[in-house]
Amino acid sequence: MNILETDHWCLLLPPEWSADYDDDVVRISDADEVGEIEVTTLCKDSGTVTSSELTAMAAEESPEVQSWQASEIGQFTGFTGSFLDEDTHVQEWYVSAKSVLLYVTYVCDAENAGMDDAAIIEILGTLVAAD
Repeated sequence: MNILETDHWCLLLPPEWSADYDDDVVRISDADEVGEIEVTTLCKDSGTVTSSELTAMAAEESPEVQSWQASEIGQFTGFTGSFLDEDTHVQEWYVSAKSVLLYVTYVCDAENAGMDDAAIIEILGTLVAAD
C-alpha cells in the first residue's frame, strides 16, 4: 500500500492505484482505468463542519441525487448518493472531520458500475484527518 497524503487528510492506495494533484483536487485512478475517484478539499475558517452544512451543500451542489444516505469513510462522516448521467455512473460523498469538508466522487461508465465498489470502499475506508 502507498500513502497518499495532503495537508488535510491522508489515505492508503493499493499498488495498482495512482494519484495526481491539481490545486485542491486529487484524482485517483487504477491501472485498468475503469473509473476515477476525485477528492476536493474545502476548509472552514473556524469551527467544525456541521451535518446541516453538509446537507445544505449536497442539496445545492448535487440536485441529481434523489436520495442521500448517511455515510462514514474512514474518520470522515456525512452523506453519499448516486445517479446516472447519460451513460455515466456517479457516486458522490459529502463528508467532514473537524473543519475539513471533502467532496468525493467516483465516476465510471454505467456498464462498469459496481466493478470497483470493493476497492473504493477499501481505499476510502483508510481516510484519516491530518492532525
